[in-house]
Amino acid sequence: MRFRSMKLLWHCSRYYLVPKASHMIWTSKRYCQRLANMVHLSVTPKTSLADSPLWICASGLAPSQPVTLFASLTDEKGVKFEARAFYRANSAGEVDVKQAPALGGHYQGPGPFPGVIDLFGGVGGLIEFRAGLLASKGFAVLALAYFGYDDLPQSITELDLEYFAEASTMLLEHPKVRGPGLGVIGVSKGGEIALAMATFLEQIVATVCINGPTRLHGTPLRFHDVYMPAAPYCPEKFLVTEMGILSNTYGAQDPEDESCVIPLEKAQGHILFVVGEADASLNSKLHAELAIARARKYGKNNCILLSYPGAGHLIESPGSPLCFSSFMRNCFRPVQWGGKLELHAKAQEHSWKEIQKFFELHLGQSGSSNL
Repeated sequence: MRFRSMKLLWHCSRYYLVPKASHMIWTSKRYCQRLANMVHLSVTPKTSLADSPLWICASGLAPSQPVTLFASLTDEKGVKFEARAFYRANSAGEVDVKQAPALGGHYQGPGPFPGVIDLFGGVGGLIEFRAGLLASKGFAVLALAYFGYDDLPQSITELDLEYFAEASTMLLEHPKVRGPGLGVIGVSKGGEIALAMATFLEQIVATVCINGPTRLHGTPLRFHDVYMPAAPYCPEKFLVTEMGILSNTYGAQDPEDESCVIPLEKAQGHILFVVGEADASLNSKLHAELAIARARKYGKNNCILLSYPGAGHLIESPGSPLCFSSFMRNCFRPVQWGGKLELHAKAQEHSWKEIQKFFELHLGQSGSSNL
């Protein structure tokens, strides 16, 4: 036999099957056994020489289920060799390694890939789902937390752009990342930071701002000898709806006031604004339109606007549920984000494709690998 052992590790719900010694551990052994009976792993031919390819196929999985294929061999001298590769089952619950693109693993694989930094907003912490989806499309993505995670500050009082510059340098220096430029995508506060990065960091050549303000809000910016004040929020303008939800649509200063405006005319790369016209947190369409007008005033035509009627503040990847309101860090009430169910869903489906096209156009074609 070519391999002494071949294990199939699969993900189910929020739990993970993990190898330990020669067996697997699960919180429910009975459920694990039932899953093992359902999943079939075939390796053809059963006996082969080292230079002959194998056909490995797994079936009986759930559609789109993440799967890890793991192979190990101990040679005559007792030296152990092992390898693993990550896949996602097709709609029939099957993985055929001749056809399915491997999403990662021990192998070197192709590359380098276009690099993207992914930023979320005022919720804080580390959020990885969008980065994971972009990575599955062939991008090398850094999901970057900037407060409320691990040893980072629990709140953000000043935007130190040096932190994001260091992250950009680190990503560009990775051997699997193709330079010389990077992309950045951000939503809400993350969109604001993405625009600041596009303005002050020359390595940022493609920026996606999803419902982000085009001027500094609440947190001033510092970068080397540059200091920009931020427009304060106006709590007296916050509204509480009949449902007890906090609406801060009018809680920011007038976006037409050019104090604290991010000077996007300095950006050397391309910028894609994605806005929801039913955004209940920010007049994001007006912010984007003013930024584009300002760029054109300075002779720049590097900005594109995608505006979606009925879409709310939290425009995410297709299939993500509409989040009309939710609790936010340090808020005493749930915050309203807005959006109409069907129109918001259509906006997510269309914008996700356009975001990928935008990055591929300005960062170069991405690609997946077949193992």
